[in-house]
Amino acid sequence: MTSHNRIKISSVDKSYGAIKAVDDVTLDIDGGECVALVGPNGAGKSTLIKLILGLIRPTAGMINVLGCDTRDNGFAGLRKSIGFLPEQALFQGALTGRETLGFYTRLKGENMKRIDELLTMVELVEAADRRVGTYSKGMRQRLGLAQALIGTPDILILDEPTSGLDPTSRKNFFKIIEDVKAEGAAILMSSHGLTELEARTDRVAILHRGKLIADGTIKDLKANLALSSSIKIMAGRAQMEQLAEKFSDRYSEGKFVNGVAILECDENQKVGLLKDLMGLGITFDDIELVEPSLEHVFSAYTGGNLKQ
Repeated sequence: MTSHNRIKISSVDKSYGAIKAVDDVTLDIDGGECVALVGPNGAGKSTLIKLILGLIRPTAGMINVLGCDTRDNGFAGLRKSIGFLPEQALFQGALTGRETLGFYTRLKGENMKRIDELLTMVELVEAADRRVGTYSKGMRQRLGLAQALIGTPDILILDEPTSGLDPTSRKNFFKIIEDVKAEGAAILMSSHGLTELEARTDRVAILHRGKLIADGTIKDLKANLALSSSIKIMAGRAQMEQLAEKFSDRYSEGKFVNGVAILECDENQKVGLLKDLMGLGITFDDIELVEPSLEHVFSAYTGGNLKQ
């Protein structure tokens, strides 16, 4: 294990009777790395998170977190170095936001003076002395993030962290994540929001029926699947006829319908195809380069969608 390794999962199984919730999973997460954990409902994501947190024990295999086996007695003392935001951030409604953070700060044995800093970070200063029972879902989610950040954790585990957040709060959330990552924390983020994860994570780990079926950068996963890029062209009828004549044979997947041409090509063909298009001397209404998304990658690996 390298000095930067924070989480090391080795051939882990977790069974409940005849059901394998996690099946032979191996996954490493280093400090300064943000990994997206994605999969359909029931894929085993929540079980894997519980295993990492030491809330349940693996049936087989080993999980090493911050240099300690999660089954060892000494692991309990390391939990203060782990920040966790569950999918449902539930707090005592009679306490204020400030009192809530004070409670968790004392539990972790951390400095109470940082509470104001955390409230500012998650943009809850104005609501800090209101009862949590009056908070909206998004406000409770931001309070949950502040709670997870107590003590500058070495590991941050986030389960559906942007649920209930408006666009401005989401933008602030991901800025916080970038800052925490830059400080060297290892971040594991489980989410169904594939679009927002795409540009904000270093790697993607895809769970399906308890198995880790893919683990790598989005670029590498796309390359492994040989997913095509495409160039979407909007033009008039005459221009479409010229395009069809020029490209329909060379790019057999090209589709010329209702003033829109879609030309599919391999990753290494994009630049050449664009040069060919510009060389035609045709006036286009618009040209758009369309790359396969994380949703395409996910669907190709699992054969379905997140809700299946």
